[in-house]
Amino acid sequence: MTVTNIKDPNIRIKKALPKYFEILKTKAKPRFKSANLDAKIKEAYKILQSCELCERKCHINRLKGEKGWCQVQDQMKIVSIFPHLGEEFFLVPSLTIFFWSCTFSCQFCQNWTISQRVDKGEIFKEERLAKVIDSFSDTCKNVNFVGGDPTPYLPFILKTLKLVKSDIPVIWNSNFYMSEKSMELLKGIVDVYLSDFKYFSDKCAERLSLVKNYSKVVSRNHELAFKDAELVIRHLVLPNHFECCTKPILKYIAKNFKDRVVVNIMDQYRPEYNACKFKDINRTLTCGEFEKVENLTKKLNLNYIT
Repeated sequence: MTVTNIKDPNIRIKKALPKYFEILKTKAKPRFKSANLDAKIKEAYKILQSCELCERKCHINRLKGEKGWCQVQDQMKIVSIFPHLGEEFFLVPSLTIFFWSCTFSCQFCQNWTISQRVDKGEIFKEERLAKVIDSFSDTCKNVNFVGGDPTPYLPFILKTLKLVKSDIPVIWNSNFYMSEKSMELLKGIVDVYLSDFKYFSDKCAERLSLVKNYSKVVSRNHELAFKDAELVIRHLVLPNHFECCTKPILKYIAKNFKDRVVVNIMDQYRPEYNACKFKDINRTLTCGEFEKVENLTKKLNLNYIT
């Protein structure tokens, strides 16, 4: 992980994530410790009766075993839990919980065996997961809810956090296709939102991730997240998508958040899953492509890492 465009990386990153670092220094508590979790859990389970946790809004009754897009029902399925040592250096080691399934169907997904439900996952009760989280609280900086995507599991995650005894910060690592109801449930719970801002073009989102109305939903949720907590934005640079996606995403971040968020410009794209079926993404990035992205990031004076 390289830190760029930052005279003093510690100062710039701490400027964007001051509360997170206060928790790590034990000068503050994670936000879920003071939240009204009982009320949030009650509301979350009510939503499961006509599910609209994500913007697909399938409106199926998951408590009666009905399945929507994600196929998640009334229990947690986890594929793996381990201390993650990659990606953002200031977040690791991160106790990363990979939930089964996703609300997207990205045709280039790097974790497609999880997101597309090839891996079966293991059923976890909230009591068991809380104990696992507590057992890693001395060795990991945070608990990182990811997948797939964690959104379908929000009611069970809230119930788990109510049982967590340790003061561990919460990372919400998501594709950011949450509904407004989910954003309200997350309010006051998350310490750092870790987003995956893929596209700015709705046509690209629908073609490559089978999702509609992407830019409006994901932009809205970034703005809500920024008002609520601290924010790290990941952008995986796709080949041939500079003008339609990368450039407008970076300009959007510069306009709305300036240097008050951390942006991770990711160059590790590789053709996975069904990417070979799409000519525009059936290769890795060239050095010139990524240099073009990095030059724009510097020009916009973003607080970024690569």
